[in-house]
Amino acid sequence: MAMLNAGFDWSGKRVLVTGGDGFIGSHLAERLLREGARVSVFVRGNSATGTVSFDLKNTRHLRSRFDRILTGNIASADAVSLMKSVRPDVIFHLAADAYVPTSFERPFEVMQTNVVGTMNVLHAAMELGSVERIVCTSSSEIYGTALKPSIDETHPLNPTSPYAASKVAADRYCFSYGVTYNLPVAIIRPFNTYGPRHTYDVIPKFINLALTQQPLTVYGSGRQSRDFMYVDDTVEAFLSMGSHPKALLETVNFGTGIAVSVNRIAELVKELSGSRSEIVHVEKRVAEVECLVCDFTKARELFGWQPTVPIEEGLRRNIQWARENLRTRPSP
Repeated sequence: MAMLNAGFDWSGKRVLVTGGDGFIGSHLAERLLREGARVSVFVRGNSATGTVSFDLKNTRHLRSRFDRILTGNIASADAVSLMKSVRPDVIFHLAADAYVPTSFERPFEVMQTNVVGTMNVLHAAMELGSVERIVCTSSSEIYGTALKPSIDETHPLNPTSPYAASKVAADRYCFSYGVTYNLPVAIIRPFNTYGPRHTYDVIPKFINLALTQQPLTVYGSGRQSRDFMYVDDTVEAFLSMGSHPKALLETVNFGTGIAVSVNRIAELVKELSGSRSEIVHVEKRVAEVECLVCDFTKARELFGWQPTVPIEEGLRRNIQWARENLRTRPSP
């Protein structure tokens, strides 16, 4: 496991995780509790009945251990006062509409959540004046198709979807607020994260299809490749950005530095799960990025961070979790 910032103690720290019931957010919240932090989470609420309600999907087992569960719409005006009410020392902002195809059909909604929601987080921190660190979650999607073999932080930002464009805007708002208002911002750009509790994107979809003996559907040629990082490594990256003094006002990529094609993922999932599923190809998706591979040199130099879970081991863990949870979880 990668080393945490030596000497940093999370014990007693008031930490707010927006999107804390999401895939990565739930793993991060769980880890912070293990480290002794006082964790509050901001989760999406449903007000269709006239009263705001919520249903924890990934953190039911942690509910009694959270300091507070904030419920609402991260993009609404009252989100600012809600976040201020827990007086966090550190904010990890992960709340987002992160499913790329949603942005094709509902780009305004995605923009509201991802851009206005981020601005609400920044303004809550500004008004408090006591927040030690705001970790803003960006995305490797902001780079578009790579212009060189691996992507470092100097790569041009060429978003190819409305989702990616919204993350570019949020990313740069965070940086500008750090410079303009002296906010203690750190911007994390994780590459494709996978692992238990993830319910969309290619790996969880392939795993669920393989375990139910359904065809694994590959869009286009399948030669498009991604840098797949196991969620435990991603959580370590977030903790580094939330604690290390060298992360302040920095933008840092985190990934494995290894490209794996969608075809290879399909083959590995089929092999490791012992599935009889057929691999089939369908028409290419719109706005498809052909290659995303991380250059994590900066993360290694700043924090000594490096990935520890190879793709085969990560897939084994993910498949085992899916076997144990498939009956109780909806298909993506």
